[in-house]
Amino acid sequence: MKTLAELQAIRDKMKNKVVMREGVDGIRVVVGMATCGIAAGARPVLNAFVEGVDAAGLNDKVAVSQTGCIGLCQYEPIVEIHQNGEKVTYVHMTAEKAATVIEKHLKGGKIVAEFTAQEG
Repeated sequence: MKTLAELQAIRDKMKNKVVMREGVDGIRVVVGMATCGIAAGARPVLNAFVEGVDAAGLNDKVAVSQTGCIGLCQYEPIVEIHQNGEKVTYVHMTAEKAATVIEKHLKGGKIVAEFTAQEG
């Protein structure tokens, strides 16, 4: 069992890693972390985005946050990227796919179409 002081230290450490900034100019990466997302593997995806954005030096341009249910459980883990009023939804994400999205989409500006939900 952790003491209250230990739990507060963990909380403070994680606050610096998972940035939740509303109204920030730039890019917002939102990871679905409801029960269905967590069960499908969203936690390593969230960690990969937090660590990858930090390692890429994008903290001033990209905010990573989490949300509850996105409503498409069959596609979990789901990541939404919001930029300039547009939204791209990536589905069936993994930590490896997150690294690709960071490199190609967040750094390079190109949507990774094969990771998105395809209609039809």
